[in-house]
Amino acid sequence: MESSDVELDFQRSVQAVLRELNTPKPALQSNQGMWRWSLHKKVERNPGKSSILVRILLRELEKAESEDGRRVIIPLLLTLMSVLTKATGIPEDLYHRAYTFCTRLLTLPAPYSTVALDCAIRLKTETAVPGTLYQRTVIAEQNLISELYPYQERVFLFVDPELVSASVCSALLLEIQAAQEQQTPEACMRHVVSHALQAALGEACHTGALNRKLQASSRRVLEYYFHAVVAAIEQVASEDSPSRLGHLEKMEEIYCSLLGPATTRRRCVGDLLQDRLPSIPLPSPYITFHLWTDQEQLWKELVLFLRPRSQLRLSADLDALDLQGFRLDQDLARVSTDSGIERDLPLGSDELPDPSSSEMERAALQRKGGIKKRVWPPDFFMPGSWDGPPGLHRRTGRPSGDGELLPGVSRVHTARVLILGDDRMLGRLAQAYYRLRKRETKKFCLTPRLSLQLYYIPVLAPQVTGQDPEASRKPELGELASFLGRVDPWYESTVNTLCPAILKLAEMPPYLDTSRTVDPFILDVITYYVRMGTQPIYFQLYKVKIFTSLSHDPTEDIFLTELKVKIQDSKSPKEGSSPRRRGAAEGTGAELSMCYQKALLSHRPREVTVSLRATGLVLKAIPAGDTEVSGFFHCTSPNAASATDCSCLHVSVTEVVKSSNLAGRSFTTSTNTFRTSSIQVQSQDQRLLTLWLDKDGRRTFRDVVRFEASPCPEPCSRTQKSKTSALNSHGQETEKNMAKPNSLLMPINTFSGIIQ
Repeated sequence: MESSDVELDFQRSVQAVLRELNTPKPALQSNQGMWRWSLHKKVERNPGKSSILVRILLRELEKAESEDGRRVIIPLLLTLMSVLTKATGIPEDLYHRAYTFCTRLLTLPAPYSTVALDCAIRLKTETAVPGTLYQRTVIAEQNLISELYPYQERVFLFVDPELVSASVCSALLLEIQAAQEQQTPEACMRHVVSHALQAALGEACHTGALNRKLQASSRRVLEYYFHAVVAAIEQVASEDSPSRLGHLEKMEEIYCSLLGPATTRRRCVGDLLQDRLPSIPLPSPYITFHLWTDQEQLWKELVLFLRPRSQLRLSADLDALDLQGFRLDQDLARVSTDSGIERDLPLGSDELPDPSSSEMERAALQRKGGIKKRVWPPDFFMPGSWDGPPGLHRRTGRPSGDGELLPGVSRVHTARVLILGDDRMLGRLAQAYYRLRKRETKKFCLTPRLSLQLYYIPVLAPQVTGQDPEASRKPELGELASFLGRVDPWYESTVNTLCPAILKLAEMPPYLDTSRTVDPFILDVITYYVRMGTQPIYFQLYKVKIFTSLSHDPTEDIFLTELKVKIQDSKSPKEGSSPRRRGAAEGTGAELSMCYQKALLSHRPREVTVSLRATGLVLKAIPAGDTEVSGFFHCTSPNAASATDCSCLHVSVTEVVKSSNLAGRSFTTSTNTFRTSSIQVQSQDQRLLTLWLDKDGRRTFRDVVRFEASPCPEPCSRTQKSKTSALNSHGQETEKNMAKPNSLLMPINTFSGIIQ
């Protein structure tokens, strides 16, 4: 195909992607998400034309910038970065042009400036040392051992077998296994060596002879040249001012050593014709498939990721588990077992040193030797999220969360937890996330070592033939996915369109022949999402205290999207219930007493107490319409969220209204809505309540007389919970509380975060 025909084909595909983004509801919804995938497949089949697509994408980006078409900037920029990561032979002027464009975007508000900064940092490294992004991606995702780049990643795919059908689970598992059977460590090392040499040498690289030599090499030879290439790239990339010429010299030396001087000399003279540039695939990440059946399963898998099964045995008591090698000297302090302070007499019990001596001065106030106990540094608090400092999410091209929370402990592991399901599955994730955070306050072993990234792909039940789609599909189970699609158009076009494809894959007969190379659409989209989805949206978790008796301690639980309340038909026992008022049982519903903090724009506390008769109420944490999608309700920064208390519950109460006329008394219902940050509800008569959390029938609480819902606080350790004693001006001892903990926010990664 001629270059002009290829350029025209690429241009049509890019325009189709842009039309899909700018059309709220495209006519052919079954083809949504296919244009981007087909565009990447065209480049993979013809990698020598990658520079043509790069020019087209840059031209469209500059056009969007001049016309203020911000809606398409982030999708085009992420598509450009995906192409540049895989491609070789891109002219240096295109790298500089892309880098200059990203620097101009830094003047725009978030999320454009955040995504642009991330891309600019990676582009700067790739421009100086071509092939860096590809090499680091393969090493981290395939868990290849390298001392110079020790980062490792893993994708954990969790599916609830009670919510997702067995056919869907089997189809996904077969597609993942079929792709990963071809991704052996030897094949990945061959890809890294071949890509690095082609990216550095360009047309001077004899690709045919190189690939034949790598295919014929043994595992030991492959490892030798793999480590040589990694060392050459990482040493140059770590320099303050990396030299592209020096990098080229090192790669030429490796190339000559691998093929021999005879082959390279014939190539330079031009005896061989230029062979077609072969496609070097970028392997999909290493994905593990899990059926979520155990409450502690997520925590166990993360621990096993840090310490393989061969080196770690899970104890029956999970709290007894600790990671080896974590006890650091800076984490140990001496705690005295007596009253506190004594004079140390080093010269003996009967001899006293001279009062003016240095020994006496040092021994003036000395704490006795005590037991060792792990304590946190005085200025240390549990981080608000697992993904490192807010605002920078993939620094210097390394996995997000790179850095040290504690001295000497590096976060070189990244766990990408991908959830498939509906809002009920996200409710289970919220419970597991809260337990993780709470466990870390007692045994601080995962947070310093692990960067945790959360991803979500909605999978809803299929429509039933002959029924109303609104009734059969249960769209209310996909409220959070709809919210993510409204605030991030690229998420809507790329991820929310996967559900029909997954259901269609489950209906197809299994393809058991793994010898042929196939194009797994679903796996490719998952790979694109976990690589490019680096901008989290933080969701407030809510804690609910449930009382089945006012004389007993409450049961506590967590919900993320919804708390639904219905009135039970049965009545509660007389003992322990509030006195019935006359006429309270007349009509339907129950008499409820509600006390809530009204959500105001000024954030001033305003408590409202009301008593009314109602048949039920619903507490929703996800905005229902576009007018409510703003930073006031869901923030893209955990610090901003805690500072402004930007989340609130949307409460809908179905109130019973009594009216009297000539025909007698009648009862009608009306729905009242309000916003609150916390609420307390108690039944005033003998009618009991039933609670459903996150639309999950397995999380039902019956015979409830009272419940309290409020933002879930960030779990804090005993050290942070401790109170200090102090003396006031009257000499009385008073207690000084620590600062109020921030609210617990759960991040879910998207492509851009919230676009206003």
